[in-house]
Amino acid sequence: MGVLSGYKVLDCSIAMAGPFAAQRLGDLGADVVKVEPVTGEWQRHVSAGGAQGNRINVSFLSLNRNKRSLAVDLKSPQGKALLMDLVKTSDVFLQNYRPGVAKRLGVDYETLSQINPKLVYVSMSGYGEDGPYVDRPGQDLILQGMSGAMLSAGREGEPPTAAGQYLVDAIAAYNAFEGVLAALLHRERTGEGQLVQVNMLDAIATIQMQELSVFTIGGKPQKRSAEPHAHVYIRAPYGAFATSDGYIIVAFPPLKKLGEVIGEESFLAMDDEADSWSRRDQIFAKTRERLKMKTSAEWLALMRAADIWCGPVYGYEDLINDPQVKHNGTFIEYDHPTEGRIKAPGFPIRFSKTPSRVERGAPLTGQHTREVLTEAGYDADRIESLRNAGVIFIGEN
Repeated sequence: MGVLSGYKVLDCSIAMAGPFAAQRLGDLGADVVKVEPVTGEWQRHVSAGGAQGNRINVSFLSLNRNKRSLAVDLKSPQGKALLMDLVKTSDVFLQNYRPGVAKRLGVDYETLSQINPKLVYVSMSGYGEDGPYVDRPGQDLILQGMSGAMLSAGREGEPPTAAGQYLVDAIAAYNAFEGVLAALLHRERTGEGQLVQVNMLDAIATIQMQELSVFTIGGKPQKRSAEPHAHVYIRAPYGAFATSDGYIIVAFPPLKKLGEVIGEESFLAMDDEADSWSRRDQIFAKTRERLKMKTSAEWLALMRAADIWCGPVYGYEDLINDPQVKHNGTFIEYDHPTEGRIKAPGFPIRFSKTPSRVERGAPLTGQHTREVLTEAGYDADRIESLRNAGVIFIGEN
């Protein structure tokens, strides 16, 4: 039994941030019912990286394990009434509709909390529920650009580089996940539900607590260097450097120690807290030239022996085969009825008594419609009537 066993979640979200948050709840044992259109959620029809899968594309598969699918037309009166019946016995309702859509559909917090005052209602948006940007699309790369973070790394005068992950979506997902847990704890203590609001703009801004405080409190300008320094607020050398056969990371070592290891005599008399800032480009350039002389393995061995912070630059193949990643069980494997053997990232939170596990892979559209409605008290004739009217879709089991 997972730590959230016994809690029911209605996941009415699409794309990445909402489904990812709901999946984390499912991984902890919650009964997550994915409420999706009769034609299937948007992500089912959009394949990241062109990875189509057999019957479920990889994008959807990766974000919707440990859920059951209820396919229903919420724009129909019967479909909306069906959802209201489910709300009565649910603990969490999660949606990431554009602001205003939930109210138009009649599934806003004010409406649902009247039906179930104990409901934890999570509303996710791009920029907030109101304000000047309320109608703008909340897309990951756009929010990365707005976050300010892109101008904290790289060369001055060169285009900023995006993160190698859907970073804002992931951070917003974890904010929502954290918000649900906190709200459920509050409910356990008081018996009352509440509205939890998360937006992507605030999520990516507040994750930069240290960097933005250096700017707002410390008054330090955000100024990029001529060299591709990895962060404007960390002293040199700091970044990825080419070796004779690849790349390694070097993270703000003591200059004297680094000079001894790489054979750069000019570093020996430098002051870490003064020269590392005032001569940042020079230090970076000299480090770059020296590191081209040996292989990655050679430099990593020398630097680790000298207690210099360093590490490899991995691709995904390297990551999957890393001995620590294998030791941690970072990736899990399980069998999916239509997609075969699945290998994917597993569970970042470990519980000694209530461990996470995969109870089911991502569902087919409407795979659990009949099951969910039967549990809600709908008899076979009523379910068949709803299917014939096109209000619900019943997929294969």
